[in-house]
Amino acid sequence: MFRTFWWLRQIILILAGCFFLAFGIHILNAAYRLTDPFSFIMAFFASNLIILISATLILGFVLRMIKVYRILKEDG
Repeated sequence: MFRTFWWLRQIILILAGCFFLAFGIHILNAAYRLTDPFSFIMAFFASNLIILISATLILGFVLRMIKVYRILKEDG
């Protein structure tokens, strides 16, 4: 039960990270349609921060899942 819940939680967190990654890309695309330079700079850097943080979290969750899978595989 606990192991199943842990894997499910990791998958949900990865999906949430993917959502925010797509959201950041959407904001980046929208930033290029802005005409005001100040608004462009603010949206550009905000979208890059969202993309960077969500990509790092996705990578961390995936690496944690790989690590736990290898440990469980060794314990057999």
